[in-house]
Amino acid sequence: MVSCIMLNHGMRIAFEYNKKLKPRAGGLRQAGNYSEVVLWNELKNSKFCGLDFTRQAVVGSYIADFLCEAKKIIIEIDGSSHVGREEYDRVRDEYLAAAGYRVVRVSTDDIKYNLDNFLHGLQKRI
Repeated sequence: MVSCIMLNHGMRIAFEYNKKLKPRAGGLRQAGNYSEVVLWNELKNSKFCGLDFTRQAVVGSYIADFLCEAKKIIIEIDGSSHVGREEYDRVRDEYLAAAGYRVVRVSTDDIKYNLDNFLHGLQKRI
């Protein structure tokens, strides 16, 4: 199914599940970096607020680190791979917001050293 969304700068784009990303998402789930594994241990099996999260989920033309479809929340962990990609992340977040998702970004350091605070803050946003 294809639906159209309007971005803030007036550009209309098609929002469609990109099935070509599914194998890559599976590979990312297998590889999992430390911060993703730590956060996943808190989100999986509906441990967090009884919500069902999916790890490395394809959303339109992107792969989200964590997705809660029921609440339309995407959690992105920002580590060193995001340095220099701020514009890409901005466009991506705008695309996802236009599709009805709320993107919550968290640093790898916050996952490593402030996980409880992050989860408490996330719970308040839900």
